[in-house]
Amino acid sequence: MITGSMVALVTPMSKAGDIQWDSLEKLVEMHIKEGTDSIVAVGTTGESSTLSTEEHLKVIEQVIKWSNGCISVIAGTGANSTSEALYLTKEAERLGADAALLVVPYYNKPTQEGLYQHYKTIAEASGIDQILYNVPGRTVCDMLPETVERLASIKNIVGIKEATGDINRVYDIINRCGDEMIIYSGDDATAYELMLAGGKGNISVTANVAPKQMAELCRLSIEGHAEEAKALNDQLMPLHHSLFTEANPIPVKWAMHEMGLMGPGIRLPLTPLSEHLREPLRQVLRQYDLLK
Repeated sequence: MITGSMVALVTPMSKAGDIQWDSLEKLVEMHIKEGTDSIVAVGTTGESSTLSTEEHLKVIEQVIKWSNGCISVIAGTGANSTSEALYLTKEAERLGADAALLVVPYYNKPTQEGLYQHYKTIAEASGIDQILYNVPGRTVCDMLPETVERLASIKNIVGIKEATGDINRVYDIINRCGDEMIIYSGDDATAYELMLAGGKGNISVTANVAPKQMAELCRLSIEGHAEEAKALNDQLMPLHHSLFTEANPIPVKWAMHEMGLMGPGIRLPLTPLSEHLREPLRQVLRQYDLLK
């Protein structure tokens, strides 16, 4: 079981938009050193939607190589085409990923039956552990708890990343699925509540800039230390909020460039952080001593 703090890793880029492989290697090393429990390669934060298929798989391959067994790697392999998602999932399995993260198919708005058949098809055609990813704010389609319950009976569908921020949804899934479905948060601001409710980890944007603090927050929450977890989350709340002033990963990539961790690159249609939001984010980074 993969648990704890799972960073939704950015894909560092130069100003021209080329992937910075040296910076990516250093980020992997940083997360191993700072206590992150798992790396999610090429999810939403990793700009999966702007990378070519070749680049997508190369990032997964290199993160696995540089992790060298010291930290588990979850590969983002979701797509709005079942055949494409299946191809990426099989390739991630071949490359040695520990699990695959598959976002709800976006744009084409499948029915709940369509969602079930999509995930069932991929799971039955591959052997890698698979984590569902429900984020209706981006996909327009909400995978309902009834559908999650149906999918929980498929052996290698082991978990779900719930990014709705709805704690009642978490209780519903736990009541329906029990131990057959591990629940992870996909919403930094409410992650500690989800873990206190029975979730087993957080797939985090904030962990890109504050890995040690997020690892500690996950540990406290999973172990049930409610007061300590809430206190730490309250301390981190300005950082959580500042990293979502524009669409992810715009703020976090800009923040990491300011921190000297990578270049300023981001690919269209995403654009660098708006000018009026930059100084407020700098102030928050200074608050946490994150600027050199």
